[in-house]
Amino acid sequence: MTIRRLTPAVARRLGTVQARSEEVSLSVPGAELHATLTIPDSVGCPPVLLILAGSGPTDRDGNSPLGVHSNVYRKLALALEGAGYAVLRPDKRLIGESTVSDPREDVLTFGTYIQDAEAWLRWLGEQTDLAQVGVIGHSEGALIGLGAALYTPVSAYVSLAGAGESVTNLIIRQLHTNTAMPSPLLQEAERIMVSLQAGQTVAAVSSELMGLFRPSVQPYMISWMRLDPPAMLSRLNVPALIVQGDRDVQVSVQDAQNLAAAQPKAQLSVIVGMNHILVDAPAALPENLATYAQPELPLNTELVQTLTHFLDRVMK
Repeated sequence: MTIRRLTPAVARRLGTVQARSEEVSLSVPGAELHATLTIPDSVGCPPVLLILAGSGPTDRDGNSPLGVHSNVYRKLALALEGAGYAVLRPDKRLIGESTVSDPREDVLTFGTYIQDAEAWLRWLGEQTDLAQVGVIGHSEGALIGLGAALYTPVSAYVSLAGAGESVTNLIIRQLHTNTAMPSPLLQEAERIMVSLQAGQTVAAVSSELMGLFRPSVQPYMISWMRLDPPAMLSRLNVPALIVQGDRDVQVSVQDAQNLAAAQPKAQLSVIVGMNHILVDAPAALPENLATYAQPELPLNTELVQTLTHFLDRVMK
């Protein structure tokens, strides 16, 4: 792994009271990863948190060309900065400003994202004198962060709307939630999922399902399906917080309960009224999804309080 080191001026800011954001980069096998490092206005060297984005082309701010403009991770970083934490928000490889030497999607696996997260955690340890480094994963990022936390030293792990079952069951449940999907397409999707779970790719995919099951993404999905979030969390030996909103239409409260059952030492927080992008949202599906394109909405207040109370207890 090749590391592009911070300039002395940037490195010094990790131990000063200046509040600002810096662009940083990290060279890993096959990719040049880019991130924003937010430094709080506090005395001394603050604890640092790595925020890992959710699935698809979601960038470091929490936005996606697939209709999501929430700025959720930018807002989360600002809230944590106000509580005295530095925050690193990377773009995943192939997303945002992060580049790869081989742009083919079919060479990407879930393990690649875990390795990239591990590299960022090591980078934080090597580039600063901070003793406390934590990881916060949102949605798919919760599983990426969990995989990294199992093999790289961290002081805390936080799952925000993380799945508590295999991605196979999660996707099937989400497809059934989509009442607009015609029955033949739903049946085709289920057949594809069975093949992928068996490690077999599917060449013929209806155009309506290409966004989810295009052949180039299938190797990634196969690697993802091999992971068991509750089993992985049961092996984690650091303080853990599991947060789930009851207005989340993508991940359920049952997911959070599954995770908590697997790791009894973890703190579980179910937040009433919060949806998948961590804001207060109506129960009705159209209005709930409309919040995904309303970046001006503030983060749920209880979420910020729960996060900071937990992190202050285990990292300060």
